[in-house]
Amino acid sequence: MSRISAGVGTTQLLLLLLFLSFWEAAGRQRWIDPLLFSYPTKIFHQLYTTMADGSIWPHVAMTVVETVTGFALGTVIGTAIAAALWWFPFLSRVMDPYLVVLNSMPKVALGPIFIVLLGPGLMSIVTISLSVTVIITTINIYNRFREIDSGYIKVVRLLGASKPQLFRLVILPGSFPVIISTLKVNVGLSWVGVIVGEFLVAKLGLGYLIIYGFQVFNFTLVLSSLVVIGVVATMMYQLVAALERKLTQGWRER
Repeated sequence: MSRISAGVGTTQLLLLLLFLSFWEAAGRQRWIDPLLFSYPTKIFHQLYTTMADGSIWPHVAMTVVETVTGFALGTVIGTAIAAALWWFPFLSRVMDPYLVVLNSMPKVALGPIFIVLLGPGLMSIVTISLSVTVIITTINIYNRFREIDSGYIKVVRLLGASKPQLFRLVILPGSFPVIISTLKVNVGLSWVGVIVGEFLVAKLGLGYLIIYGFQVFNFTLVLSSLVVIGVVATMMYQLVAALERKLTQGWRER
């Protein structure tokens, strides 16, 4: 397995270097318009300059704070709603069509409403992120709650377990892997929500830099901001994946 993993990693690296080399040559030889598409060394020079003078760090910090907040709140609130729907079957039947509508609704369309209600700032951007993450989290985890083996539930009930004990001993442990994997999904969703929110209202953040770069026709700034988003989002995803492996391993050992 280690040999296969090394081969996969090497191939991935070679593909990346091949892509960057072709992009660099295409930009310098003007096979593509360097004003629109730039090229890697120009982008890396832009990144080095903004990192050296410190101008990019406040934008990175703001976007990371917004994303982590939306990610954490989305997971907690979505799980709590899923638990409430399982606990009260009448409530789940009432809310089912509303969840379907909210899930299908384009969340970008809700952005202006949140901005008017909450003002242009951190609160509205985090709320936009929540609108993306909460519904998906609720639906995924609630569906898992309903799919728990009915045999386990009957056994626990025959032993005299109350509903809180049933939830704590059967439903929640049986859904633990799904809850953990939902964290990975929420990483990407929270980034989408935050960047959309920054497009609409922010004056600080990586989304703001992208819009600003587009407005002044500085596409190197736009692409360098996308590179930073990709790097930071990947780091956040890897942290969540490591947490998933650790917690899932502990769950399996029990």
